[in-house]
Amino acid sequence: MIVKVIIMALLSHLARFNQRHPWSHNDHYGRWIADQVAASGARHVLDVGCGTGNLAALLRHRGATVTGLEPDPATARAAAERFTDEPKVAIVETDFAGRDPQQRWDAVTIVAVLHHLPLAPTLRELRDCLAPGGRLVIVGCYREAGSADLLASLLALAANPIMGLVKHPGRADAPPLHMTAPTAEAQETLADIRDAAAQELPGARIRRRLFWRYTLVYDAPPR
Repeated sequence: MIVKVIIMALLSHLARFNQRHPWSHNDHYGRWIADQVAASGARHVLDVGCGTGNLAALLRHRGATVTGLEPDPATARAAAERFTDEPKVAIVETDFAGRDPQQRWDAVTIVAVLHHLPLAPTLRELRDCLAPGGRLVIVGCYREAGSADLLASLLALAANPIMGLVKHPGRADAPPLHMTAPTAEAQETLADIRDAAAQELPGARIRRRLFWRYTLVYDAPPR
């Protein structure tokens, strides 16, 4: 009982500390995503759930033309204003279902969005968005199950406040806009995601990552 109380108190303290020094677990993988897209040679990229445009900016910096989809009106408006003078970035206020069904992209990125959507059908639709030889890059959330997930979570808990001090050393009164999107608990385990990917995205490369994330990279067959 005493151990449980100590653990709960420690977790509460960590939560308060993390609120004072917020940083985005999703943006942490932004440069890695941009590297994966650039390595594929993609010129036209669809960013699903683009938020305020942090990833879109990295992709544009690498020379890509970017279409960002964002369903939240305030967030979409902030992203559109950010790229007012950038003709090669278009922000569309819509969710994934509202995309142009006829268009195909050289690359599609989707970060912390997939767990809000039906897994297998969405993977199939993401695959169908790709031009021949196109690349899909996913950073997603998964439901923890098993000792490997527990170990990764413990490592993340220990590293999270250190990263907060490095990335956001000053105290914050409120989280930044790009960290205020609605959240949901992931329902699928990493094993579930691997199984669905094996069916819908054969050859996809999936890795468990730090900070409660996994990555998936899939290359569509060339024509």
